[in-house]
Amino acid sequence: MMQSDKKILITVKATTVLAFIVVVLGAYVRLSDAGLGCPDWPGCYGKMIVPFEVSHVQDIYPERPLEHGKAWKEMFHRYAAGILGLLVLMLAVFSWQQRKQPGQPLAVPSLLVLLLIFQALLGMWTVTLLLKPVIVMGHLVGGMTILSLLLWMTLELGKEPQKVDLNNGRLYPWAITGLIVMIIQISLGGWTSANYAALVCPDFPKCQGVWWPVMDFKEGFVFWRGLGIDYEGGILHGNARTAIHMAHRIGAAFTVLIVSIVAIRAISDSNKRTAGLGTVILLVLITQVGLGIANVLMRLPLPLAVAHNGVAALLLLSLVALLHQSVIPVIKRRMY
Repeated sequence: MMQSDKKILITVKATTVLAFIVVVLGAYVRLSDAGLGCPDWPGCYGKMIVPFEVSHVQDIYPERPLEHGKAWKEMFHRYAAGILGLLVLMLAVFSWQQRKQPGQPLAVPSLLVLLLIFQALLGMWTVTLLLKPVIVMGHLVGGMTILSLLLWMTLELGKEPQKVDLNNGRLYPWAITGLIVMIIQISLGGWTSANYAALVCPDFPKCQGVWWPVMDFKEGFVFWRGLGIDYEGGILHGNARTAIHMAHRIGAAFTVLIVSIVAIRAISDSNKRTAGLGTVILLVLITQVGLGIANVLMRLPLPLAVAHNGVAALLLLSLVALLHQSVIPVIKRRMY
């Protein structure tokens, strides 16, 4: 590996780690109700550092009292996201400089730059549109997408020549199915969180003491309600929130089924790396299920709620790694 290749690989690894941190920080900000800790963007009460003088900012935003704790949480997240953006831009520049090198990825780093720009817009709209659920959910999915692409780029740059069993491509459709199901479930989780529906069912496995509570799916899944509505704390009635929560639970059960099948099939694969990834997926899945149940029974303690988001990201990444591993035989088979 050339020195320039090593530089890009080190940079993309560091960027991937930072992207994971930004995703977890975003979950922490959202779950600690600090999403509107700064009512403007990209600064905070007109400053790039949280102001110390309360009297001055109250004249600017009388409807939004300054809470230093929430404001600093939001700004730390923005600072980290800003550094992430610079690193992604650096990766794109490195990649284009080395575009003549064999195997140098160009599409992914270029796409990452576009996604970061759109993600920044979603971050701005999250604040200016007062935590509109569809924007909050989109911001979460966008962060997970960026994280996944960074891992894919890391795997592409760091892969070593290996003997490929062309029959191992049979895992490819399962890997991509598991990944799609996981993305849908993460979106449902984001919708549940954005609509403050996580605590509407305080028991498990039943909800409100019954297996099938009264629910309003039509109201619970309205994605656009116009502008000027403050969604902090949620605006939906109980039956609508129950519908969202139950949809997330049903989705979780289906996700566990599909991802378990994917993991078991990977574990039984003849390739040791693929089998190892299957074991990792199964262990992370078990952890995620345990965290989900604990969050319900313990009334969503902040550390467990943030961990639930972080482990979801890890589960997604492990499925991305499995897809990368399983797609190699498919590509090789099409080459011959």
